[in-house]
This record gives sequence, C-alpha cells and structure tokens, in this order.
Amino acid sequence: MKKFRFLIKKPQYLFISIILRIPYFSFLRETKGYDNLVNLTFWFLQKVLNFGGNKKAYWPVHWSSQVYDAENILIGTGTYPGLAKGCYIQGMGGISIGDYTLIAPNVIIVSANHDVYDKKKYILAPVKIGNYCWLGAGVKIMPGVELGDFTVVAAGAVVTKSFVDGYCIISGVPASEMKKLDETKCVRYKSRADYIGYIKKSRFELYKKKHLKV
Repeated sequence: MKKFRFLIKKPQYLFISIILRIPYFSFLRETKGYDNLVNLTFWFLQKVLNFGGNKKAYWPVHWSSQVYDAENILIGTGTYPGLAKGCYIQGMGGISIGDYTLIAPNVIIVSANHDVYDKKKYILAPVKIGNYCWLGAGVKIMPGVELGDFTVVAAGAVVTKSFVDGYCIISGVPASEMKKLDETKCVRYKSRADYIGYIKKSRFELYKKKHLKV
C-alpha cells in the first residue's frame, strides 16, 4: 500500500523537481525567511490564478492582503509588504520600503487620499520607510510619512507624521516617540540569498526599468 501511494505521488514530485531547475524559480531554492508560506503552491495561487488579486506584485503577498498599484511600490531585500495576513497596501502616490523591514498582519500603508473638497480627486503623497524597520500588527501609515532606519512602530499605532531620524520606538494615535534606540546595538544582518521579492537582486534593475514607475 505504501508503495502504491508513492507511485501516485511520484509524478507530482517529478513535476516539482523539474520546476525547481528552471532559473526563474530559483527563489524557491535559495530564499529563507518566508515563514514557510512561500512555496510552489503559494506562488501559483498568487501569480497564475491571481487568487486575492495580487498578481502584479513582484513579491509574495498573502491572498487575504490587498496590494494596489504595485508598479509604484519599491521594496528592498527581505521585505514583503502584505505577506502577513490582512494587510492593505495602496501605492497610488508611491511607496518605498528599505531592506529587511518587518510588516506584521493587518498593517495599512496609504500613499494617497481624497481631497476633502472634491472626493473625486486624490492628493498623492509618497511614503518612505527605511531599512530594518518593524511595523507591528494593525499599524496604519498615512500619506507623506517618512520613517528612518530602525524605526519600530508599536501595534495599533497611527503614524501621521515623519520620524526621519529613525532609531526609535513610536506608538499611539497619533504616533509619537516613546523611546530612543541605541544605534550601536542595532544589527544590520544580511540574508544568505539576495532577492527582492521573487527577483534576484542582480536582475532587479532590468525588471525595474521594464515594469516599475518608481
């Protein structure tokens, strides 16, 4: 019986082994830190079936999250806005997020808002988030905000103004600084594989020129 089960699964294993040899799918072999979410099934649901409507995102996005205007969003190595569940990322006005920034579930990042006098008009205001930041669960980043490196945003905070110097913990509604971080203790780690989303960093500039507006 065990042998029979193996024979049923063997074509599936063969298919996967062939897929993994294709250069495009090197991210499946080489990347780590995706919380075991990103595998061939995850990629297929997002990029082929467009499950969740996030096909245009060039990085892994969970099907319960929403990413709009992905062509206006620039991310760094090891950063995946919307990989956690329930996020809303709106890139209309432009979003830039640096390397190794953690984004928890239910985070909202908005880069445009309605004009208060004419709801049909949008006011665009780019959002910039630095390297090694950490946005806790339920954080809301409003249009025009800039956060420097190593900014930690406590869960539930609503960030309406910039903290460009970074190296701090901010919290509250609206968010304010609650603690400075010791820069000498902040670790700038690197992952073993250099990928920007699904794309190897060495090939990203070409992708950016062809597909992004940032």
